[in-house]
Amino acid sequence: MTRSVPLRRPLVALLLACAVLVSATACGDSGDSGSATGTGVSTGASASASASAASPSASTEKQRLAKTRFVANAGLAAGATYQWIVKPYRAGTFKKGADGRTFALVKAGLAGGFAYNRLKAAAENAKGDPLLSKAVAPLTAAIESLQGMATKLRNGEAGEGDIGAFESVIDSIKSAGKDAGAEVKDKVPSTSQLTG
Repeated sequence: MTRSVPLRRPLVALLLACAVLVSATACGDSGDSGSATGTGVSTGASASASASAASPSASTEKQRLAKTRFVANAGLAAGATYQWIVKPYRAGTFKKGADGRTFALVKAGLAGGFAYNRLKAAAENAKGDPLLSKAVAPLTAAIESLQGMATKLRNGEAGEGDIGAFESVIDSIKSAGKDAGAEVKDKVPSTSQLTG
């Protein structure tokens, strides 16, 4: 009589080995051109990838992607700022006793944090394009000044000057993008984007 060998142990061992192999492959090369990742991949492939990354077409592609990402992030920041901060403020929704004030303030707080995050990402994206980087670099201090604005908005403490600061930074980012050939258009993010 033969005993059947349970397949669970070998299957678990195989799955673990695959997981280790996949995670080692996903981690990739740490930048040392002489070190291998333990997956048996030779460094010749990374050397040829580096050579192609230095080619003019790869550099142009990188700049184009930097502009595209800049436009997307700045557009989302502008859309969130206008839709959930500027528009309700001008409509008087942030005033004490206004209908829907609490909901508007919570949404404005989320939008303020989201816009700040997207503006920082846009400034980082701008570094990939020399002209855009030069245009956006002077605005980094203005972007940083918006850091605590989300809390002020959420607590109903934001005034005309705070709203004006947001508008000013957005307008400056749009202007810098336009001057560098990366025109920014408002793109209102979804509520799930604000909270996620």
